[in-house]
Amino acid sequence: MIDLTITDGIAEVVLNAPSRMNALNEEALAELQTAYDDATAAASRGEVRALLLRGEGRGFCAGRDISGVTPADDDVMGYLDGKVTPLLQSMGAFPAPTFAAVQGACLGVGLGLAIATDVVYVAENAKIGSPFANLGATLDSGGHWLFTERLGTHRTLDLIYTAELISGAEAVASGLFSRAMPAETLLEDTRAIVAKVATGATGAFMASRELVAQIRDERLGLWASMANENRAQADLCGTEDYAEGFAAFQQKRPPEFHGRSPSGTK
Repeated sequence: MIDLTITDGIAEVVLNAPSRMNALNEEALAELQTAYDDATAAASRGEVRALLLRGEGRGFCAGRDISGVTPADDDVMGYLDGKVTPLLQSMGAFPAPTFAAVQGACLGVGLGLAIATDVVYVAENAKIGSPFANLGATLDSGGHWLFTERLGTHRTLDLIYTAELISGAEAVASGLFSRAMPAETLLEDTRAIVAKVATGATGAFMASRELVAQIRDERLGLWASMANENRAQADLCGTEDYAEGFAAFQQKRPPEFHGRSPSGTK
């Protein structure tokens, strides 16, 4: 149910089980991990400079596929801690900018996939939230962190207690994700942005991702963050893309970046 294509420097990973709203069982999680591993290997060869994650059909991902799960025999830790968390960690470490196009349902593990992606564009009518109150379960896959970080404790618990879903437009207005787009143009518009980013200075983008992660995870203040920026800039100044960017600016022409890492290699 997971498809991977690589074209023109872009890896496109597709959740392709629309009859199940792309819900993920253990087999699908393993396939998704393999897709990211293969895309990572291609990126290490310089063949991938951006990644797009999307879901086929009406929904992005409705979460875990529980159609055959028996609660009494369910290995929740094996599924979440053993499979979901390692997948999300590897997604977050992908060595190039990552994007997700989210339409319809984005719930549970599906929400986790979005959290682990750098930039998330959502359809205006997407459905996001925590329906787990109806299952006697709790939000997982990083959802508590995202909601509390962006919405605050009161709104987070309101959504969890009531199991109400918010639209993509409201999610963006609340700061959960980047942009809301009409559902009918979401994929086309996202692909256009990803194609542009895939021609950019990948090493500089990855330096910025690390700087943002440091601010988020270490709660850095202005001066500590600025010191990290200074070091990142110094690392980048010896790369081919840095030299090309300056040359293009001085020669008044568009730059031709090759996606070099801060060490100067692909």
